[in-house]
Amino acid sequence: MTLNSRRVALLVAANTALAPFAIDAYLPAMAALADSVGASIHHTEMSLSAFLAGFALGQLLFGPLSDRVGRKPVLLGGLVAFMVTSLAITTVDTLPELLAWRFLQALGGGACVVNSAAIVRDCFQGREAAKVMSTMAMIMMLAPLAAPAVGSGLLYLADWWLIFVFLAVYAAFLFWLMGTQLPETRAADRPSASFGQVLSNYASVLRHREGMGYICAASMSFAGLFAFITASPFLYLDHFGLSPALYPVVFGANVVTMAASNRLNIRLLRRRSPQQNLRLGLGIQLVATSGLVLMVATGLASLWTLVPLVMLFAGTIGLVAPNAISSLLDHFHHMSATAAALQGTLQFSSGALAGMLVGAFEVDSAWPMVLTMLVAATLGNIGFRVLAGRAGGTPLNRSGDEMTEVSRNVS
Repeated sequence: MTLNSRRVALLVAANTALAPFAIDAYLPAMAALADSVGASIHHTEMSLSAFLAGFALGQLLFGPLSDRVGRKPVLLGGLVAFMVTSLAITTVDTLPELLAWRFLQALGGGACVVNSAAIVRDCFQGREAAKVMSTMAMIMMLAPLAAPAVGSGLLYLADWWLIFVFLAVYAAFLFWLMGTQLPETRAADRPSASFGQVLSNYASVLRHREGMGYICAASMSFAGLFAFITASPFLYLDHFGLSPALYPVVFGANVVTMAASNRLNIRLLRRRSPQQNLRLGLGIQLVATSGLVLMVATGLASLWTLVPLVMLFAGTIGLVAPNAISSLLDHFHHMSATAAALQGTLQFSSGALAGMLVGAFEVDSAWPMVLTMLVAATLGNIGFRVLAGRAGGTPLNRSGDEMTEVSRNVS
């Protein structure tokens, strides 16, 4: 099979879309699920944090395994685990059962998604990797845009359990797609790391000042996003009284801005470095979260004031995530899956913590969400500027400026 940027972007986007479908598809059904398991909607929203925690651990465990045995075995094994646990969730009738199965489901999902960035890094580097990741992200935007609408439709057809049946079917489709269309991208002659070397590799990433700046930027941006995602069923459906049919429309508006900023990122990369775009995105997020706090503090919080500011914050992730990840992996091409695993672990752990902070307070207000988003945006800006400040305005001048695509024939 011959790999090119479009093929890689399509395959990796289809794989990475598993996570947003698993996270967003059941949001319109949160109230129905809460009734089914006999818990409040606030406590049922904790299943998002359980998923993110499992997703983080799955990446930490299976990223090094991918570097050792190859991308495809880990990817396909994760898909099988995700499929089985998705079906198991349809049988739950208590909140602890839901949290446990969501955690296990996320372990399989983490094994799948941790390979996405590593596959891109196997084939590209530098600006080309950032462009491919932006293209991948644009395609992937269809998942969070479509997921709530799909979930709302399935809820109308049957009940919340049909959403998890759908997730199992999608995992089965990915198993066929990746098994037949994706070659093994890890170089056969790449040495395998021992357990001690894996720990040493993780330590080397943690000690890398600039790399941790990129991880901080991506993680805090993600934490702010998941503060919103966790709060959105209560805030939109209960607090502002949206119907489950309108929820996907308002929620999906964020995805439109994400797609637009990803397209903008690709254009800006023609004359700006990934680090410069990253700095711009983080600054815009800080402005947006400050606006959210101001709206709530002045009593002006409404759908008309909060939704545009949330869209601005969420949309700017298209300037943050692809540039942060590609910049990080440029420093760790020899252990890209391990670096991606640590980045993903810290990112999803930050998202889980943000979701727990929002869900822990049963307050009929937007304060838990907006304050968590403001703290995340502030930490992201400070962390990037302190840890990776020297690289923040430096144009990329390494061999990664040119396309270094690896077109190989795999029998």
